[in-house]
Parts: sequence; structure tokens; C-alpha cells
Amino acid sequence: MSETVQESPAVAEATDSPANDESSPEVSNTEALLVQEGDVAGDYLERLLDLLDYDGDIDLDVEAGRAVVSIDGGSDLEKLVGGRGQVLEALQELTRLAVQQDTGVRSRLMLDVAGWRAGRREELSEIGRSTAEEVLKSGQEARLRPMTPFERKIIHDAVAAIDGVYSESEGEEPNRKVVVFKS
Repeated sequence: MSETVQESPAVAEATDSPANDESSPEVSNTEALLVQEGDVAGDYLERLLDLLDYDGDIDLDVEAGRAVVSIDGGSDLEKLVGGRGQVLEALQELTRLAVQQDTGVRSRLMLDVAGWRAGRREELSEIGRSTAEEVLKSGQEARLRPMTPFERKIIHDAVAAIDGVYSESEGEEPNRKVVVFKS
């Protein structure tokens, strides 16, 4: 099994540079906590990959105020995504719980495996844009199928980028869905 943990330059700079230790004004307590979350998550996921005997490279980053952990590499990783990302969502929640147990703080870290979230983000953005354009043309509201919070956020962002339409979420989990309306 060959895993490597790769940190983005921002994470490496925040954790390795003597000028950027926690006492430095350049690194906030929040950023230090996010780097710690990424490290804890990386260790947890590395142990999981070892147990499963899966190959993968773990990349740690901090983006938009949250720790982002990506696993890329081996062909077995798609099993960690599952149908429509259900296994990935469960694994993300378990990783968040591991981080919370270690840090004492509820984590909002984002986990991606084999680039699935990145690909899904593009797909959902297109669904949001095309649905918004259809609502503009027809004037009829459109209800999309139930989605996870991650998926709904991407749809809302795509709809918000188009003038003349807006979106809202309705329903209760796990059947919460996005509805697109003409303004």
C-alpha cells in the first residue's frame, strides 16, 4: 500500500514555516484549527485506506473557510463514493465525527474521493443553469428531485447567476428539493 499525504502550499506554509506559527499574526486561530482538522482527517482516512488495503493519495487544503480533504489514486476508490455519492456522504460524516472527537469542535470539512464531487459540481451547475433557463422560457416553476445539502447549494448558486429566476429549498431531509421560480 502506498499512500502519500500531500498538502497544498497554503497548508504546508501554515504548518511548516517558522514565521507562520500559531503565535504569528499572519495565521489566525481559525486557520490553525482548519489545518488541524485537515491533519486529523488525513490521519483518520489514511488508517481507513490501510484497513481496506486501498491505494490513495490524500491532499489537504483550506478553502473558503473549511478544511478540504481529497483522496485520489487507486481504482478501488470508486467504492468509497457509492451510488450517487451516498458512501462518500457517510464517509465524510464519519471523518467529521473523528475530527470532532479529536478537536472538540464540530467540523465542516469537505471530503472528495476520486474527483467525484468536482465532477458532480459541474454536472449540477449545468442542471441548475438549464432548469433556470427553462423556467425563464416557460414561466412555470420547476421542482428538482431530492438532493443532499451539497447538491442543493450548487443548484442554488447556478440559479442565482441567472437574472429573472430564483430558487428555494422545500421539504424535509432526506426529501428536501430545490424549486426554481420566475422572478
